[in-house]
Amino acid sequence: MEIKYGERNIAEGQLITFPNPRVGRRYNINITLPEFTCKCPFSGYPDFATIHITYIPDERVVELKALKLYINSYRDRYISHEESANQILDDFVAACDPIDVTVKADFTPRGNVHTVIEVQHQKS
Repeated sequence: MEIKYGERNIAEGQLITFPNPRVGRRYNINITLPEFTCKCPFSGYPDFATIHITYIPDERVVELKALKLYINSYRDRYISHEESANQILDDFVAACDPIDVTVKADFTPRGNVHTVIEVQHQKS
C-alpha cells in the first residue's frame, strides 16, 4: 500500500527553527495545537488533547508547520499523558533553547477523568 504524502511528511517531521528576528527583546509566543492525539500505553485507546506552548525565544524560533507535523507524529505512539508532555518539552528545548517555555497538555476527559499536565523549563 502506498504511503500518503501527509503520512510521509509526518514520519519525517522534525522541529525546525529559524533565527529570532528580535534577539534581545523579551516577548511571548503562544501556540495552541488543538488536535493532539496519542494512544494509551496500557489500553491502546486513543487520547486527545489540546497542547498549549508558551515560550520566550532566545536565538531561535520554532517554525510552525514543522511543529504541527511533529505534534502529529504522536498519533500512533503508545505514550502516557505525563510522558508526552515531558517529551514535547524536551524536544522543544533541544530544538530552540528558549529563555523560558511552558508546555500544557489538556487532555479530553475519558472515563470521568480530566488530566492536565503542565511542564516548564527556564534557561539557567
